[in-house]
Amino acid sequence: MAALRFAVLALLLLTPTTLSARSLDIYFIDVEGGQATLIVTPAGESLLIDAGYGRDSRDPDRILAAVRDAGLERIDFLLVTHFHNDHVGGVPELATRIPIGTFIDYGDPLGTSYGADRMTLRSFALYEPVRKDRPHLTPQPGERLPLAGVDATVVSSGGTLLSTPLPGGGQPNEEACANLQHHPEDGTENFRSLGIVLRYGAFSFLDVGDLSGDTLPQLFCPRNLVGEVSVYLIAHHGNYDSDAAAVYSALNPRVAVMNNGPTKGGDPWTFKTVRSRPGIDLWQLHASGHPQAQNSADDLIANIDGQECEGHWIKLTASDDGSFTITNGRTGQT
Repeated sequence: MAALRFAVLALLLLTPTTLSARSLDIYFIDVEGGQATLIVTPAGESLLIDAGYGRDSRDPDRILAAVRDAGLERIDFLLVTHFHNDHVGGVPELATRIPIGTFIDYGDPLGTSYGADRMTLRSFALYEPVRKDRPHLTPQPGERLPLAGVDATVVSSGGTLLSTPLPGGGQPNEEACANLQHHPEDGTENFRSLGIVLRYGAFSFLDVGDLSGDTLPQLFCPRNLVGEVSVYLIAHHGNYDSDAAAVYSALNPRVAVMNNGPTKGGDPWTFKTVRSRPGIDLWQLHASGHPQAQNSADDLIANIDGQECEGHWIKLTASDDGSFTITNGRTGQT
């Protein structure tokens, strides 16, 4: 009984500073130009956004290395932004190697105005049996994910976007939107990507998968429906069709992260747009091999060699006061 009273007293003596000292961790995992982003909440829950290609265990191996670094034994939530192979291809093998709790996606492939998206057909055929008979959520824009310790709100899903501003959003953005370029959709389901904004106190992070074309700027033009964020994972690996100055004007991020590969993503025009915004640190999973790419300094790039590198990650650790640190997995520099 005395031990119990001591434990209760110790809990009561915890100060708000002690309780808020737990961090939010985000691992940007190198899957050679796909996406795999592991989020560990201050409550200890895990959310993996996409699982890369697969590629003979390469991407599951890299994801599980981050899982081990985070001290996890399971993945509580797996969010699939869309059904292209560079985002969902690693799921079947990963599910055989670690328990996965709840699957989150926008449902089944919906195709495009041109017909079925053939890039989704084989990938979804391999993914759907894994998802079958497991807990499965299909949230709509504006709905919150059931994550403990953070506020994760859906901003896009299945081709539908937010219709009203989130708290902290709603600012006019007409001046930046005045010069918005027309980017037609690329004929795939990228524009259907499921995206979320995650907030932990004063820190915030936006990941919209491969949302691109004329769809992406609709979240920010003529009003900013999302609000400002601390960190922005650049949509569609930094391809030309995700390049819109109005996005950066609205989000005003302190850091932008590009999950590009050596030759995939990292379009020179995207670099130019980011560089035109003062105060943004650009972190890259790879040095871009494109001519005229304005790569960041090496200490902001996780992998500077070519194809089939060691697959170093970028790790972000955030506090609820809005402060955060980023560590280069290649160099250990923070």
